[in-house]
Amino acid sequence: MRAVALVCFALASAASAQTIPSLNSQPPAPTDKTAPIPAARDVPFPGTLQLTVDATDVTRGIFRIRERVPVTAAGDLVLLYPKWIPGGHTPRGDIAKVAGFKFSANGQPLEWKRDTIDVAAFHVNVPAGVTVVDVEFQYLTPTAANQGRIVATPDLASIQWISNSLYPAGYYVRQIPVQASVIVPTGWKVATALRPSAQLGNRIDYPVTNYEILLDSPLIAGAHYRQIPLSDDVFLDVVADTEAELAAKPEQIAAHKRLVEQAIKLFGAEHYDHYNFLLTISDYLGGIGLEHHRSSEDGVNRGYFTDWENKLGDRDLLPHEYVHSWNGKYRRGADLWTPDYRTPMQDSLLWVYEGQTQFWGYVLAARSGMLSKEDTLGALASTAAYYGYVTPGRSWRPLVDTTNDPIISSRAPQAWRSWQRAEDYYSEGLLVWTDVDRILRQQSGGKKSIDDFARAFFGMRNRDYGELTYTFEDVVRTLNAVQPYGWDGYLQKRVLDVAAQPPLEGLTMGGYKLIFADEPTAWIKSAQKDGKNNDLSYSGGFVVGNDGKIASVVWDSAAFNAGMTVGSELLAVNGRKFDGDGLTAAIKAAKTSKQPVKLLLKSGEVYRTVDLDWHGGLRYPRLEKIGKAPRTLDALLAPRK
Repeated sequence: MRAVALVCFALASAASAQTIPSLNSQPPAPTDKTAPIPAARDVPFPGTLQLTVDATDVTRGIFRIRERVPVTAAGDLVLLYPKWIPGGHTPRGDIAKVAGFKFSANGQPLEWKRDTIDVAAFHVNVPAGVTVVDVEFQYLTPTAANQGRIVATPDLASIQWISNSLYPAGYYVRQIPVQASVIVPTGWKVATALRPSAQLGNRIDYPVTNYEILLDSPLIAGAHYRQIPLSDDVFLDVVADTEAELAAKPEQIAAHKRLVEQAIKLFGAEHYDHYNFLLTISDYLGGIGLEHHRSSEDGVNRGYFTDWENKLGDRDLLPHEYVHSWNGKYRRGADLWTPDYRTPMQDSLLWVYEGQTQFWGYVLAARSGMLSKEDTLGALASTAAYYGYVTPGRSWRPLVDTTNDPIISSRAPQAWRSWQRAEDYYSEGLLVWTDVDRILRQQSGGKKSIDDFARAFFGMRNRDYGELTYTFEDVVRTLNAVQPYGWDGYLQKRVLDVAAQPPLEGLTMGGYKLIFADEPTAWIKSAQKDGKNNDLSYSGGFVVGNDGKIASVVWDSAAFNAGMTVGSELLAVNGRKFDGDGLTAAIKAAKTSKQPVKLLLKSGEVYRTVDLDWHGGLRYPRLEKIGKAPRTLDALLAPRK
């Protein structure tokens, strides 16, 4: 045997010593992959851009753009289409939706070509003697949901300068002056954080500002419009499908006013000169939640005011986006801040940017009455259960690595989300910051809380709406200044390291315990109604739409072990045609039976009957108070006087 082994070893060694054959006698030289584009410099752009967006063709959703770009020299002018979008944390600019480019000067067409490395860059050959280059193109907005977010309907539109403009390379965007105008359908009203300088008919002109502020100031417009003042300088601007959707009740308006009051009490400073919530209520315009310094784009389906009791999931949207004025727009991770929209962003601190904003969104919703305390606890229970019971992916992937997901997947659908993980820095970040508050209160004997951190970290330089960056070390330093503790090690364990156990102590050591009941909370009922599904994540391990389509399967759950997959269609339950009530009844009945629930599935042209071997009955998460334990969570959710 030893002799055979030696021979095998010798043959393997001889094989490994052979030269790998080449298909070419001489390999080709690599080409230069560096795009010839000037780097951004912090110097003034010599001139003022003129930008006009004609958004009158809302029937076909075609926005027509004209720009005038001053030039000071002949040669290669590089114009950029925004690619790295603030608030998106990813290179997801709408370059695929622009067309019809024409560049000209003095009425004569100019030669241009797209950069083959950076396809969002356009090289324009400027002849000698030219002082202004004229640009024309169209932004072809989606006309169906599978093309992207619909931003124009016959009744209303969402108009983003960032999708409807080019800018010159070589400058910090804050150094590029621009005078912008918009043209909307006759009779429409326009809302934006910008204040108009003139209006002639349906054309509105805005004063010269810098390109960064312009792109941070989107517009909504429509035939059905209402402005609701929330304070002397904060406004709720609403555009809707119909006039009826604008009917906010006094108590609803009061809750929005308290939101502003509670946020200002919390942070102690405002980072805007005025602020506009730009809310669209539509079953046809695409939904959105996107932060800006002096405004936010907030898009929901019909019923925000008119079906208030059943729209619980919409009610933390405005609090979340409002908090971003402080957290994300004013205070921003140092590796995320960029001088233009071409420089790549790094997302390593999104567990602060988005995670703490998610946290404050729910807290301020509770403190203001946008959500009741009971519904807020329902939301926290759902979050805690998700990360405690259906994210086995935490066994291999740390929370900080999920901050790369906007760049990795750009929110593309996933087959096995519970194992892959995706942007968990939002809601697991919420749980981390809830626990931080618990520690601050307990370590200080109730004298300090996360409110003190918020004021110290975000509440400086009142009315400043520039950007102040921070690092991981700055977060640790501020926490230690509020209350000395091993914050470096704590955040290392919770955020940077693989953490098999979820950070639930803010709840379970804050006066509550996570339990499961056979009846869903109002929060879950609202989410199921809004999502048109049955959430059985804890009752077998899957979510199924009312149409029978499987929307989610938990890794290594009973549904997973039965062979269920996302995208399959559930046709029958125990030999009966599928419906939601029949499915939940079957799962409830299986609790006292040894027989599995038999499910008929269709995947493409293949039909399969699978056994769902789950006998735990229906399980829905909720929070239950623990005896006389200290209730730091109650203190956190209580409004500030």
